[in-house]
Amino acid sequence: MRGRIIEVKGKKLYTEHNYSFENRPTIVFLHDSLGSVQLWRDFPAELSDATNCNVLVYDRLGYGRSYPMPTHERPVNYMELEADLLNDLLIRLDIDNAILFGHSDGGTIALITAAKYPEKVEAIICEAGHIFVEEVTLKGVYDAWEAYKTTNLPERLQKYHGDKVETLFKAWTETWTRDDYRNWNIEYLLKNITCPLLFIQGEADEYGTLDQVEKTISQVSGSAEKYIIPGIGHTPHKETPEQVLEKAADFISKNS
Repeated sequence: MRGRIIEVKGKKLYTEHNYSFENRPTIVFLHDSLGSVQLWRDFPAELSDATNCNVLVYDRLGYGRSYPMPTHERPVNYMELEADLLNDLLIRLDIDNAILFGHSDGGTIALITAAKYPEKVEAIICEAGHIFVEEVTLKGVYDAWEAYKTTNLPERLQKYHGDKVETLFKAWTETWTRDDYRNWNIEYLLKNITCPLLFIQGEADEYGTLDQVEKTISQVSGSAEKYIIPGIGHTPHKETPEQVLEKAADFISKNS
């Protein structure tokens, strides 16, 4: 896929967009809070091949090959703002038949985007997304912060994010652990989601309980199904890629 920087609302984002299938949906991949285009590895291309769908993968501002964040300080509604920016990116690329595949923060952004811009979204695959803050989530963030201080995690992240690592890591950990973030909740938006939803979660997810899944699928207005994988943690598409690929491809084939 051809990579290029696209400027959207003054923000310079690295994108890879493959448009090979005319009159077919575009699967838009939304990475997690430490993720990037590169970290999806071959998964987007494999899902594209399995479904005859086009693909858009991009780095959010401050990640991967996109330009840096101006500051690590984020407002409580930062993911709502990311959904607005995604809508602007879809307009810029003339995509009005998106299937959103989001992981973790990306899963949350997918839900918000479908709620706010339903005319753009045909279906959602939400993998390990969050709709409210749980104690287990905060424990996971604190554990990651400890790993950042005591292991080679910064060096491993630098491979993908370069000199942006410290800023993006602080943006994630400091936002989620701030007192004013404890009450963050997007359940009020879920009723506005009318497209089909597949929620994938590892049963042993270290960042969220199955409440995130159950409360999401019970409140959306469209059809919704869950796919819970036993013994799997926060990144099913890496831990059991074949299983997730097969389930996602089946869901897309039924809803596109």
